[in-house]
Amino acid sequence: MNNPQLNKNGELQHLLSTEGLPADILRAILDKATTFVDFSDGFEIRNAPLLKGKSVFNVFFENSTRTRTTFEIAAKRLSADVVNLNIGSSSTSKGETLLDTVDNLCAMHADMFVVRHSQSGAAHIIARHVAPEIHVINAGDGRHAHPTQALLDMFTVRHYKKEFHNLRVAIVGDVLHSRVARSQIHALTTLGVPEVRVIAPKTLLPTMVENLGVRVFHDMNEGLKDVDVVMMLRLQNERMQGAALPSAQEYFKYYGLTEEKLAHARPDAIVMHPGPMNRGIEIDSSVADGKHSVILPQVTFGIAVRMAVMSMLAGAKA
Repeated sequence: MNNPQLNKNGELQHLLSTEGLPADILRAILDKATTFVDFSDGFEIRNAPLLKGKSVFNVFFENSTRTRTTFEIAAKRLSADVVNLNIGSSSTSKGETLLDTVDNLCAMHADMFVVRHSQSGAAHIIARHVAPEIHVINAGDGRHAHPTQALLDMFTVRHYKKEFHNLRVAIVGDVLHSRVARSQIHALTTLGVPEVRVIAPKTLLPTMVENLGVRVFHDMNEGLKDVDVVMMLRLQNERMQGAALPSAQEYFKYYGLTEEKLAHARPDAIVMHPGPMNRGIEIDSSVADGKHSVILPQVTFGIAVRMAVMSMLAGAKA
């Protein structure tokens, strides 16, 4: 079956999910991102005029300051013209359909769409609808996928750990509602990480999560034992229905990352978080700001990874 993310030449045409992308494409994105980072000077990001004359439309049906801002910075560093669409005051709030909105933006000569939507599959629908010369990047859709977040996480892991094939990685928290976790798991397993663990209460795990190729733990100390990378997740309170947790304090007691729990990981373990962090619920401030944390470099690397994706899409043949 044809991969909707690749064109007939096997090049990246859209970035919709890490699921189904071959390892060589994932590695090519990470390699490309490396060319945009100056590691010698505090992780400065280099400019490159690879999207000069192109129009990038950030179409966010869901709010996300961090993701939208880094996409905007990435596109501008590539010399693209950037349009941020305010969906709250757009025609969709007046009853216009998603694809009618897209058609109107295409008539404004959009070259690339960066789409964030509360419904799973929205970016896929747009990608199937647009002309072959237009590219779509999924900036998060429902509970389904957030591929650029997973890729910037992979870039961060590779920067600090060099290789994937000898790592134990733990993903901790609200896996059930997290599109980030799904994208991370697909990317980690595709890139050859031999052991991916998920640590969460039963109420915050999908049914049959083991089918994704992960080991399941409900105890933090046991799950963190000898891991190299700890990926924390945000509690997705806005997506929870009913009482998935007794209280935030109870959650922090058992699943919040503290220095005491982190001591079970390897001494050189790194701690990651996609943000925004809920300090004192998912992670203690002493860990978030401590020597193991690479949370701020993740944000910087995110700009380079999004530059890499955009430049690769722009270079694909229609």
